[in-house]
Amino acid sequence: MTLVKQHPAYFGNLFDELFNQFPVNRAKESSALNAPAVNILETREAYHLELIAPGRNKEDFKVNVENGVLTVSFEKAAATEKQDYKTLRKEFEFAAFKRSFSLDNKINANAIQAKYENGILKLLLPKKEEVMVTPQQISVN
Repeated sequence: MTLVKQHPAYFGNLFDELFNQFPVNRAKESSALNAPAVNILETREAYHLELIAPGRNKEDFKVNVENGVLTVSFEKAAATEKQDYKTLRKEFEFAAFKRSFSLDNKINANAIQAKYENGILKLLLPKKEEVMVTPQQISVN
């Protein structure tokens, strides 16, 4: 028996996005190894994107929409404070990242909202009114 170990975050997301019908697909990636994992959820009213990014400040995130592409990026400004101690080992690293998703015409790009709480950047992508499916009760005569 041969066991093959795959990096679940990379291959799982790759296959999910290739075969998923979700209208927000990855358009471009830079620094793919540094990019945070993303959860994509759908409700009747909206799509919800959650990027796990603990230990960051909300001011360091940039979220914008241009030409039908939603881009989420992070870049931490280097701190230049004088310290009176010597760092022996530094493993905390907040590398810059950029993730982009193409938006289709079902999403109201003018109403997108972003919130950062408890280490998760949450994006709300509301659906346009005409796209929302309203359940309809049909009476039987």
